[in-house]
Amino acid sequence: MLTDAFLLSGKFTFPKSKNASRAGVKIKQLCDIMFLGYVPTEENALIYRVDERFITDEFNPVTKGAYDDSWIAYCLTNSHEYQMLNGGAGKPLYVLSVSKNYPEWRMSVMDFIGYNESRNKNIILSISEEDLNVATEFYGEHSYNEKQLRSYEPKYLIHSTTQENWESIKNDGCLKSWNLLKGEKSDWEDQPIGKKLGDPNDFSDYIMFSRGNVSSEIVVLSKQKGCITMNQNMKYRPGVRLYFDMEKIALDGLLIRDGCHLKVKDTLPFEGYLTWVGDWRSVDLPDNDSTPKEFTLMANEKFNQLFNASVETTF
Repeated sequence: MLTDAFLLSGKFTFPKSKNASRAGVKIKQLCDIMFLGYVPTEENALIYRVDERFITDEFNPVTKGAYDDSWIAYCLTNSHEYQMLNGGAGKPLYVLSVSKNYPEWRMSVMDFIGYNESRNKNIILSISEEDLNVATEFYGEHSYNEKQLRSYEPKYLIHSTTQENWESIKNDGCLKSWNLLKGEKSDWEDQPIGKKLGDPNDFSDYIMFSRGNVSSEIVVLSKQKGCITMNQNMKYRPGVRLYFDMEKIALDGLLIRDGCHLKVKDTLPFEGYLTWVGDWRSVDLPDNDSTPKEFTLMANEKFNQLFNASVETTF
């Protein structure tokens, strides 16, 4: 309920936290801010907490108007149907829902807050005060862009692209974000494939990675089909899977955590970071005809053999 919500401004933490004294956080009831006619601005982004549950609506309860791209939401749930569920397709607001059955939910919520504060987003948190205090204490001195991998983060991550795009990427010697490519190429795509899932515009400032699962090949499949296609057994033309050393990327301060994704802003050079390029030939497919599931499995197995690695294949 609106009257149960709270506004948090300044550096984020909670009074019950051991870090409260150094953070100097102010907590006010949201209804008081609304009574004063407060309107959030890009220079004065704030965090709003609502107890237990938040359901998106075309009516923004804070501004009394429509949502715009400056708003984002995080919902902590007890779902047994998913660990993470994200997107805003067909909705006025992008929402990341995370189940407490996800082992790293405490890190997720705090990374989400830190990252989106850095982007001057107005944040709505659907989480109990108790859970948020627990997450704050657990997070300690971590940050969303810290320069070392955490124990649960994989050493290698994958970025997939089509064979056609790979020819251009090779010439550049680096990966570039969708927005950067749009500014450089007059004939570039009308919109990123993630827009069909409701991704905010600023997601296109980043290069996204997968942890070895089939999701990156689903992106390639969807680009080929011209729509979001989740069938991992559908025939397609594999492009290339690029395997990157995330330990080095983190050490050089390039790794960003947003509560859901591991990503890099703008550009990522191959030199020093790219470990292996997998295409249909290098993974021993008989021809350039496969499925996302088959190509993911064969590429990960080949990479693990070549580099004595342990990229896990999940579907």
